[in-house]
Amino acid sequence: MTDPLYLTDTLAESFEARVERTLDDRVVLDRTCFYPTGGGQPHDTGTLSTGDHTWRVTDVTMRDTIYHTIEGSEPPEEGDPVEGAVDWDRRAAHMRYHTAQHLLSAYLLDEYDAPTTGNQLYADRARLDCGYDRFTDEELSGIESGLNDLVASDLPVRWYELDREAAEADLDPERTRLDLLPESITEVRIVEIGDADDPYDRTACAGTHVESTAEIGTVRVTGRETRGSDEERIMFVLE
Repeated sequence: MTDPLYLTDTLAESFEARVERTLDDRVVLDRTCFYPTGGGQPHDTGTLSTGDHTWRVTDVTMRDTIYHTIEGSEPPEEGDPVEGAVDWDRRAAHMRYHTAQHLLSAYLLDEYDAPTTGNQLYADRARLDCGYDRFTDEELSGIESGLNDLVASDLPVRWYELDREAAEADLDPERTRLDLLPESITEVRIVEIGDADDPYDRTACAGTHVESTAEIGTVRVTGRETRGSDEERIMFVLE
C-alpha cells in the first residue's frame, strides 16, 4: 500500500520513492506526494524521473492503492528508484480553494443552517452545493463579505488523525460528516480552522489545505444556481 505523504506534509514539492508495480501506462510507488482525485479535489500532476528518463504524471487515482498514469516511452521497472516532482502552482491553487470551501461550508451552516451536499474545486474556480431554498443577491454579498472577514482573521489551519469512535463521540456530526465514510475506516483525518480550544470549523477531510486562512486570498462569489427545490449552488473564485 502506497504511503500517502501528502496527508502529513502538504508543502513537499518533491520526494524519492521506489516503483512497486508497473501496469502499462500506470505505476504504483511505495510512497507518494501526488494527491489522487477525491473529495472534490482534482489530482496532482508533475513528473517522475530517474537518471535517464522523465515521465509526465497526467493522472493519479485511488483504488486499492494509488495509481500514477504516466506519459513517456519505456516505463520504469519494478524496483527502480524514482524522484517525483509535483506541479506546485496547481497543487497550491487546490490547497487554497479547498480551505476556502471549508470556510464557506462552516459559514453557511452557522449563518443559514445550510449543510453542504457537494463540492468541486479546480485550479481557477470552485463551486459548493448546499441545502437552502434560494440565496438573494444581498445574501450572496453578505456571504462574500463574511468569508473575506474570516480570511483576513488569519486563522490557523491544522490536521491530525483521530480514532473514529472518539471522533463520533466528541465531534459535531453536522460538521464532521463521518456518516459519509465507509465503516471500514477506523482512523479519520480531522481538519480544524481557528483556535485549538474553540475552532471555527472541524471536519473530516483527506484533502490538502493551506496553513492559515490568510493564504487563501480574496474571495469573490461569482453567482448561484438553483439545483432543486431545496438546494443551491454557489460559485466562487479566489483573487
